[in-house]
Amino acid sequence: MAISTHCMFHRGTSPIVAAAIHNGHDTREDVAHHLAIDEQAQLREEDPMTGEWSQVAKTQIVGLRSRFEVDLNRPRTKAVYVTPAEAWGMNIWRTPPDEHMIQESLREYDQFYTDVHQLLNELVHEFGKVVVYDLHTYNHRRGGPFSPPADLRSNPEVNVGTGTMDRRYWSPVVDRFVGDLKKFDFHGRHLDVRENVKFQGGYFGEWIHTQFPKQVCSIAIEFKKVFMDEWTGEENPREVESIYRALRSTLPGVRRALEEM
Repeated sequence: MAISTHCMFHRGTSPIVAAAIHNGHDTREDVAHHLAIDEQAQLREEDPMTGEWSQVAKTQIVGLRSRFEVDLNRPRTKAVYVTPAEAWGMNIWRTPPDEHMIQESLREYDQFYTDVHQLLNELVHEFGKVVVYDLHTYNHRRGGPFSPPADLRSNPEVNVGTGTMDRRYWSPVVDRFVGDLKKFDFHGRHLDVRENVKFQGGYFGEWIHTQFPKQVCSIAIEFKKVFMDEWTGEENPREVESIYRALRSTLPGVRRALEEM
């Protein structure tokens, strides 16, 4: 296991990797001093529990820094939020980050992508083909704690983003993942799993597919925050565990599909 100030890497013996790059909540002291956003609002835009879910895989990539310091799922030029327009209209800074702060954050960004490239390169050399579960969560009560949930027609419980990959080439893996996740017995029912409805995938997946187009399949997996109260941050342990088990149920089929390609 390798742990830096900004990320944890755990190298296992499997071609399946679980990444939780928005799991982190920590910020450097100089960043924290400049932030105007309160901690609850900060947590609401992060991806709690994804670090825990990443344990489904033997190889894990878990972000430790908040996306409000540096967003690893955006291109380098947009990885540090400077204006409200870059942060969902939120005014996150007391004073804007200076050039030194931005460069320090980008140094962490560059190190992350260097480390990920090395890890994936090693796994590709060992297994030939690799799958990354790119784990995220999303809010569905943005109107406030007592607002109605967002329209179910455009907000599935699980959004599978495949817009950054060669979908036809990776169809055996993606179809198996989606099919197995849909079949999982989730408290006597099945999860609403749909593809590219809410999100198509972010820069992390785009970068992976640019670097390893035929070797690594990065599936962006966005869970709607039905497993927690997105306004208080209180999670439902039963739901969190059930999502973990649902993800775990997909591993054997994905592994077989990968080996058969």
